[in-house]
Amino acid sequence: MTPCKLSIVIITLNEQQRLPNLLDDLAAQSFTDFEIIHVDSQSDDDTVRLSQERAKDFDRYRIIEMTRRGVSLGRNTGAAAAEGRRLLFLDADTRLAPDFLERSIEQLESSFAGIGIALMSAEGLPLRHKIGFGFFNLGIRATRPVFPTAIGACLFSTRRVHREIGGFDEQIGLCEDCEYVLRAFRANACKLTILKPKFRFDPRRLDQDGFAATGLTYLRANIRRMFKGEMRKQEIPYRFGHYE
Repeated sequence: MTPCKLSIVIITLNEQQRLPNLLDDLAAQSFTDFEIIHVDSQSDDDTVRLSQERAKDFDRYRIIEMTRRGVSLGRNTGAAAAEGRRLLFLDADTRLAPDFLERSIEQLESSFAGIGIALMSAEGLPLRHKIGFGFFNLGIRATRPVFPTAIGACLFSTRRVHREIGGFDEQIGLCEDCEYVLRAFRANACKLTILKPKFRFDPRRLDQDGFAATGLTYLRANIRRMFKGEMRKQEIPYRFGHYE
C-alpha cells in the first residue's frame, strides 16, 4: 500500500463516550489520504473494543495498547509507528468539521510550515465557554512570535521535525505540548503557523475544574516556563484523566 500523506495519532484513556464521535468526524473528512493510529493507555472501559469495531470504516487503522500510561509516551509511541510524512496529534475529545483536514493541509503546504497550531472553536457553546476559549486562543496568538504555545489536543507536526527535536519530553507533566513547539521554534526545525480552521474541544476540564482555576494554572505554568524553564518535577501539580 502506498504511504499516506498524514498519520493521525489519537491517544485515549477511558474515552468510550467520546472516541466514537471523533471517529465519525474523521470518516466524514473531505481529505482522505490518512492513516489512524489509536494509542490506548490501559483503558478499563470499552474504548479499545469500540475502536476495534470502527477500524473497518477506514482503509488504514491500527490500535496500539500500551503497558504504561502517559500523554507524551502515547504521542511518541504513535509517531514511532507512523508512515505518513505529516503527523496530527489528537485527543479523543476533539471534534473536527468535515473540511478541517483539507483546509489545514492546504495551509500547511502553501506556507511551507512543519508545525500547525490549531485554535479552539466555541461554536454552539454558552457565552462563558466562548469567553474562556477566547482567552486561550488570544494567549496562543500573543505568544507565537517569541514564545510559542499550543494545544496538544490538536497539533500538526511532521515525522522529520518530530525526529529532529526528539519527540515529546516524557518527563514533563504539564505544558508538554507547549514545550514541543517551543523546542521546534528554538531549534529552527521548521516554520510554525497558526491554522485558520479551528477544532471543537470538549469543555469538561474547564467545567469540572473551573474556568478561572484552569486558566490561572496554565498562566502560572507558562510564566514559570518563560523565566525558570520546563517543569519536570511536578512544580505545578495538575492531575489529568480525572474527568467525570
